[in-house]
Amino acid sequence: MSWSFGKKDEEKLKWPRDDNGEEIAPAYLTHVGGKPMDMEITIGLLEAYGIPHIAGYPNNGLFGKLIVGYPPSGMELFVPETMLEDAQNLLSASIIDDEAEYE
Repeated sequence: MSWSFGKKDEEKLKWPRDDNGEEIAPAYLTHVGGKPMDMEITIGLLEAYGIPHIAGYPNNGLFGKLIVGYPPSGMELFVPETMLEDAQNLLSASIIDDEAEYE
């Protein structure tokens, strides 16, 4: 058991396993720029649709995250290779304007 500030650690999605019980290999999804809101929205989308992720911080981004509160060089997102196509489709989807239907 580990100590944390909130429920977020408890709610993290489990990394999927194959038929042999081994973790599925991670696949590169995308680079998310250095804006904190962009990072949170992207992670939130993946979590909302049940897609686990691993975040990597290039160019000493983890140090920037510690000092500034977010990694200025952005982050690299990886997802299970079996969910890569779903994650790509999710991030490339266009927004539908519901109000246009009522006019």
